[in-house]
Amino acid sequence: MAKKKKEKTKKRKAVKKPTKKIKRPKKAPKLKVVEKEQYFEAVGRRKTSTARVRLFTRGDKGIWVNDRPYQIYFPTFEMQQIANGALRKMKCLDKFRVICRVRGGGLHSQAEAIRLGTARALVLFNSEFRKRLRRSGYLTRDPRMKERKKFGLKRARRAPQWQKR
Repeated sequence: MAKKKKEKTKKRKAVKKPTKKIKRPKKAPKLKVVEKEQYFEAVGRRKTSTARVRLFTRGDKGIWVNDRPYQIYFPTFEMQQIANGALRKMKCLDKFRVICRVRGGGLHSQAEAIRLGTARALVLFNSEFRKRLRRSGYLTRDPRMKERKKFGLKRARRAPQWQKR
């Protein structure tokens, strides 16, 4: 009986499936050399949102958030006004091409992070803008964050419902 089992296993090992050959490209595509543009970069944060903002003086004017126009990215008029607030205050809406990369948080905190980042980049562009932006509160980082949950509680401060018996 032991001989029969060995023969069966030998038959299974003998069968092999044909393998497919992988075709690889012979030459890598050539990359175009693009002239590096000068820009002013700053980072803005709010809660868990982080925005990396770049101000370009050349090219098409407008505000782009994560490769989309900011009017499409931010659905409400209020959030659009928050995002371009620093540029409106300095009357520079049509003078720059603003490219933003935003990660984390919700849409509202992302808009506020973009506002802080553009304000900081405008100060790098022209240091005379600092006084007006500081007075309007656009250069102040809002330090409020969500408080951590504590053990024994349901949330940061919410205790479980008290029972008499």
